[in-house]
Amino acid sequence: MVLSKEQLIACLQNEVRILVHLCGKVQPEFLDYRPTPKQRSTIELLRYLTLMGPVLVPSIKAGTFLIDEWNAAEARANEMDFANIVESLESQSALYAELLESWTDADFQEDVALFGPPSPRGVQLINLIVAGHAAYRTQLFCYLKSCGREELNTMNLWGGMDAEAQSAQ
Repeated sequence: MVLSKEQLIACLQNEVRILVHLCGKVQPEFLDYRPTPKQRSTIELLRYLTLMGPVLVPSIKAGTFLIDEWNAAEARANEMDFANIVESLESQSALYAELLESWTDADFQEDVALFGPPSPRGVQLINLIVAGHAAYRTQLFCYLKSCGREELNTMNLWGGMDAEAQSAQ
């Protein structure tokens, strides 16, 4: 495996850290923002992120999409306000460690067909969860920029931190 289990967990925890940082930039008036009528609003996007990884990791482990768990998690997410969403997202750091703790090297290598052709579980974790986090946090970042958070930059998106203020020369 290219990443050790510990490195994968750390990668996922970093994704959670960056996402929570970006949540700190959301103002109440941004929650209903949606770029076009058919796109998710900010709060809908964040609600989705409360269930994406937590349901897909067990689905990948099971080798089948756990639709009942997804539907239940989606129903819970739809009831969440912004504070509950942030709390749920913060909990994912420990949750990813817990969900992946028991996985063996063989678990990561075994092919499963979750969405599309079979591929190793480890590949599915990267393609669905890690890439999903990167994609959706980029979407959140773009929403924030569209809502007027012009001070946000690459450090916020990829480093999960505010850039240091430039001193006047």
